[in-house]
Amino acid sequence: MIDLSFYRGKSVFITGNTGFKGSWLTKILSIAGAKVTGYALPPSETPSLLTISGNHKESECVFGDVRDLPTLSQAMENAKPDIVFHLAAQPLVRLSYREPVNTYETNVMGTVNILESLRNFPAVRSFVNVTTDKVYENKEWAWGYRENENLCGFDPYSNSKSCSELVTFSYRNSFFSSPEATAISTARSGNVIGGGDYSTDRIIPDCIRAAEKGSTIQIRNPHSTRPYQHVLECLSGYLLLARKQYEERGLSGSYNFGPDDDSCVTTGDLVELFCGIWGNGARWSAQGDGGPHEANFLKLDCSQAKTKLGWKPVWDIRTAVQKTVEFAKCPTDPDRRSCMEGQIREYFSL
Repeated sequence: MIDLSFYRGKSVFITGNTGFKGSWLTKILSIAGAKVTGYALPPSETPSLLTISGNHKESECVFGDVRDLPTLSQAMENAKPDIVFHLAAQPLVRLSYREPVNTYETNVMGTVNILESLRNFPAVRSFVNVTTDKVYENKEWAWGYRENENLCGFDPYSNSKSCSELVTFSYRNSFFSSPEATAISTARSGNVIGGGDYSTDRIIPDCIRAAEKGSTIQIRNPHSTRPYQHVLECLSGYLLLARKQYEERGLSGSYNFGPDDDSCVTTGDLVELFCGIWGNGARWSAQGDGGPHEANFLKLDCSQAKTKLGWKPVWDIRTAVQKTVEFAKCPTDPDRRSCMEGQIREYFSL
């Protein structure tokens, strides 16, 4: 597992630090002793993981839009980072159908702008662009997608992330090809769960909201298979990738970070597992809502990350759900912050 001591004293710049993944990544790096600067829009959910985590007090937070190149570039210039993680995005599939223009502007031009900022600040040693497992042309086959498969997401969100991959590939070849240039990679992970995700149209947050009210959990697609994993799993992969390519530029590329096959479960199985762990009579039923197209089967082949980086999953799907429920049942924000920090320390000590 990754040695977080590498990040002690490093200056790290994170776009999307106010989001779910970004908040957990910021907390990990703060615990590791890094100097963290975040750049993102203000939190859109209430409660906010930014404040629950205490990140607003422990790291520098610049509120701005990744579509605003001058402000983004100035923030990076001020931070003078060694390492950059790009997580800022419009991350919801169903919202992308309602707001395709905003989705493409944020996910494609946001990527162009962060890469332009890098081009103007060559001191950055390592850059990781976080995309998604949905970048692949989904053929609904039974085996995991590898990094050399076709990129062609179906819906506006997935497709915009495919475009983000292509933009990164072009910039890497066009402007960062010399041996001394910034090492650049993209990271593709599965459906992440964990404490503090308050988004709409995500399965576990929807489960928690229903269970807290004592309502029946409504599931749209109980037979859909997804590579569910705890948020710390993919973040450990991003951190390891950023470190490895910082030390050895030849390792840059594209990497999948997903669960082992036994943790790739159907949505129905995931919700059944959630109900058993939550207790208190939690229950669910299948009820389609006539929504837009969503993939039925999706898995990742993570052989490259395991072979080249030495990464591997640590927590299985049951543990991932248990840790998520543990956080959700904390009665106060200080308890949630303590839980978050405890889970990070537990995970990275394994």
